[in-house]
Amino acid sequence: MNSGDYTYVWQASGWPSWHYDLATLVGSLAEVSHAQGLLMGRLADVGMALRDQVSLSALTEDVVKTSEIEGEQLNVESVRSSIARRLGVDIGALAPVDRHVEGVVEMVLDATANSNAPVTRQRLFGWHAALFPTGYSGLARIKVGDWRDDASGPMQVVSGPIGHQRVHFEAPPADRLESETDRFFDWINGAAREPPLIKAGLSHLWFVTLHPFDDGNGRIARAIGDLLLARADDSPQRFYSLSAQIQRERKAYYDILERTQKGLLDVTEWLAWFLATLHRAVDQAQHALDAVLEKARFWQRWATTPLNERQVKLLNRLLDGFEGKLTTSRWATIAKCSQDTALRDITDLLARGVLRKSDAGGRSTSYELNE
Repeated sequence: MNSGDYTYVWQASGWPSWHYDLATLVGSLAEVSHAQGLLMGRLADVGMALRDQVSLSALTEDVVKTSEIEGEQLNVESVRSSIARRLGVDIGALAPVDRHVEGVVEMVLDATANSNAPVTRQRLFGWHAALFPTGYSGLARIKVGDWRDDASGPMQVVSGPIGHQRVHFEAPPADRLESETDRFFDWINGAAREPPLIKAGLSHLWFVTLHPFDDGNGRIARAIGDLLLARADDSPQRFYSLSAQIQRERKAYYDILERTQKGLLDVTEWLAWFLATLHRAVDQAQHALDAVLEKARFWQRWATTPLNERQVKLLNRLLDGFEGKLTTSRWATIAKCSQDTALRDITDLLARGVLRKSDAGGRSTSYELNE
């Protein structure tokens, strides 16, 4: 059957018998595996404490970016605190955490730390309920912890203003979801007939094509993909974030999904994109590891310097990638102290050589780490 005989891939007569050209993908598979091996080799030499910090960084980025893809902005410090508490990683003072942050963290950690547990209907219902603890998505009440019922019409992915909307995709009807998800669960929990990384890419595509929930389908599809990647790595710890890389390439992600869902059952192009994006995510993790090692060297250098809690907190913020300029007023806001106290903290660090005045111009003096 040609794609011209139907609109969406799930309408094809052979659905869901995905097929792909392994010969075309074998080079990408080898390159990703090599990149993963290089990363794991470096991590094997840095010790448990630093590996925990790299994992904390990757998981934090994963939670924040999988939500950002859907247009939701989570507080990074709240996410980091929630994950650190659950993993038992000491990061000093913990930031307040709301139940929405906790829900996304619960899903991502369950997917990765318990990757060998079966993927079941009830497990995904639990993830969905964790994502929407109030039963609302924005101002709209949604069906939580259950498949959609299409009561208000077919499930469609649309863009544009009301009255001029473009339909990018329409999912299978709700009355097919029981049989469709049963088939998906049998496949994902069954013996692998394809290479593990290929299965991860297929699981992501298959679930997001079913789109079985009223909302949250993208986040859950990416969590399922992460679960399969954790199985492939045979490790409960995550050291790279595919969701973060997808967020960086968000337009390409939506474009390839739309082409694939309106195309043939041959998904070689999707898998090639998935593997290339995964490769870039692993390469990005090398930079994250560099940052963790740099942070460790920094604290080794200043280990004998007496610092107060505010100074430690702000220095860690700088080391973790502070956005914008660090001024006296921002120090006071973040440390929850007066501007006079903030100035004393900064002056002390300038005198010790920990900070220096930034060369960047501006109305207010700003400060940076003295490298």
